[in-house]
Amino acid sequence: MTIDTFYGSPGQKPLESGQLKAHFDQEKKLAKTIAIVEDDPDQRSNYKDAITKKGYEVKAYGSREEALAGFDEQLPDLAILDIILGEEVDAGFQICRDLLARSPNLPVIFLTERIDEIDKISGLRLGAWDYLPKPISLDYLAERISSLLRINEARDQEPQTDNPAAKLIGDLSLDQEALLASWKGERIDLSGTEFRMLAKLVRMPGHAVSYETLMNATMQSLVTNNTINTHMRNIRKKFEKTDAEFSCIKSEYGYGYRWSQP
Repeated sequence: MTIDTFYGSPGQKPLESGQLKAHFDQEKKLAKTIAIVEDDPDQRSNYKDAITKKGYEVKAYGSREEALAGFDEQLPDLAILDIILGEEVDAGFQICRDLLARSPNLPVIFLTERIDEIDKISGLRLGAWDYLPKPISLDYLAERISSLLRINEARDQEPQTDNPAAKLIGDLSLDQEALLASWKGERIDLSGTEFRMLAKLVRMPGHAVSYETLMNATMQSLVTNNTINTHMRNIRKKFEKTDAEFSCIKSEYGYGYRWSQP
């Protein structure tokens, strides 16, 4: 916002107090709401301050009960969840289930010290968009939030009609800007990681794509073959919800996967 917004350009009448209030109220409505669920008060405060400085409205909660009560009043546009909250070792997973039951396309980020593969797989199976390890750069966290919100916003604005910018592979349509996939004209809601993996898989239809190549597509560290297998199972399930006979993703034992459409 520039100084001219308040005082007007030369020769223009300044905004009155009522107009200013209306302007700020409108800006607040447009601001995205980020929910942070973190039991450590120092970390919670640091996350909240860093994200607020980026122009977001932040709701911070210290426990599962506080978070769920807050979500009853208002769902966020994106949620950042720690997994262990106080004595509840899987509280973040429970919150994620609750949130996605209410809003299936809500972007969820797990931000946690639990970096074992089984925990990552559990988070991905629940439908999280990202799984980030602590400690984390606050600037990087803010960028991930911004990126996921842009993707979600682009998806919401994406018409369900033919998109001339989309890449077509048989019955599959991929919109790289919105990270949006469609199968036989029906939208498939993939996370950003799932979309990037699918895009790698279909670059050369019929050719096997290695685990290593698919790992690079996740843009995450410490990714194993089992993690890739979990992503692929999730992708398959999402296609099968639209098309029960979907069978284009083939496993290449010990090597990777192949996209093969009849």
